[in-house]
Amino acid sequence: MPTAVGLEIVVVLALLALLVAAFVAARWSRRREIRPTARRARRRPARGGPAGREALGGRIRDLFARRGGEPDVWRELEDLLVRADVGPVAAASLVGRVRERFAPGDDPARLVAAEVEALFAGDPRLRVGEGHPSIVLVVGVNGSGKTTTIGKIAHRLVREGRTVCLAASDTFRAAAVEQLATWAERAGADLVAQQRGADPGAVAFDALQAARARRADVLIVDTAGRLHTRTPLMDELAKVRRVLEKAGGTIDETLLVLDATTGQNGIVQARTFTEAAGVSGIVLTKLDGTARGGVVVAVREALGIPVKLVGSGEGIEDLEPFDPERFARALADV
Repeated sequence: MPTAVGLEIVVVLALLALLVAAFVAARWSRRREIRPTARRARRRPARGGPAGREALGGRIRDLFARRGGEPDVWRELEDLLVRADVGPVAAASLVGRVRERFAPGDDPARLVAAEVEALFAGDPRLRVGEGHPSIVLVVGVNGSGKTTTIGKIAHRLVREGRTVCLAASDTFRAAAVEQLATWAERAGADLVAQQRGADPGAVAFDALQAARARRADVLIVDTAGRLHTRTPLMDELAKVRRVLEKAGGTIDETLLVLDATTGQNGIVQARTFTEAAGVSGIVLTKLDGTARGGVVVAVREALGIPVKLVGSGEGIEDLEPFDPERFARALADV
C-alpha cells in the first residue's frame, strides 16, 4: 500500500512539473514575440524628430484649423517660421504680409509660400561678364561645400562654351590644392596653384596674369575656408580682393557658399563675409533631405543678398540656378 501511495505522489508531482514547464514555456514564447516589436518601437523616431517631423505646411494648416480665429495665431505662426530657420525678423515681416492678405477660407501655407517667393522675385542671376577674365571670388566657412561648388560652377561654365581658370588661393588647408585640382580636371578647367602655405594674394595675382595670358573667359578664385569669427583670416580675405582689384581685375561676383543646415548662424556669416569681401550672392548647398534652407530668407530680408545658385548633391551636375517659386513651395511644403 505505501508503494501505491508513493507512486500516486510521484505521478501528481510529475503532472505539476509538466504544467509548470508548459506555463513557463508559454510565457517565454510570448516575451520573444513581444520584444522585437518593442525594440522596433523604440527605434522609431518620435513625432517631431528629423525623420518623423510633420511638414511645415501641415503644421501651419493645423494651427489655423485649431486657432484660426484667435489673436495668438499670428504669434504662433511666427514661432513656426522661426523654427524653420527663417529667423525672428524675417518671420515677423512675412507674417505681417500674410496677415494683410489673409481672408477666411484661404490656405495660410500657400500664402506663406507666395510671400517667400515674392521676397526673391526679380533678384539677379549669376553674373559673368565679358572681360578677360571675368572674376568670381568664392568664400565660405569650412565644411560648407565651397571647393565642390567651385568645381560645379566651372563645369557649368565650360559646358556653356567658356574657358575657365581656377586659382587655388586656399593655401592653408591640407589637400586643398589636390582637391581643387581633381575638380579642375573633371570640369575641364585650368588650375593655377602654388605650394601649401604660399601667400593667398600672390596666388590670386599669378592666376589673374595666367588667365589673361591664356585669354580665359572666367577666373574662379578659391579662398581658405575660415571661421567668420577669426578677424586676421577675414582680413586676409579682404587682402585677396584688394590684390585682384589693384591688378586691374574686375570682380563680377563674390559668392558666399552657405550650408542649408547652418541655421541662424548663417546670418552672422553673411554679414561678416559681406563686410570683408562684399558678398554679391549666395550659393545654397546641401539642400536635400530635411534641410529647407530657411536661413536664406533671413539673409535676404536682413542684408538684401540674393541667392544665385542651389546645390542639392555631390554630383558635378547637382547645381542649378535658384528658382524662387520652387524654393518657396519646398520651404512651406505646398
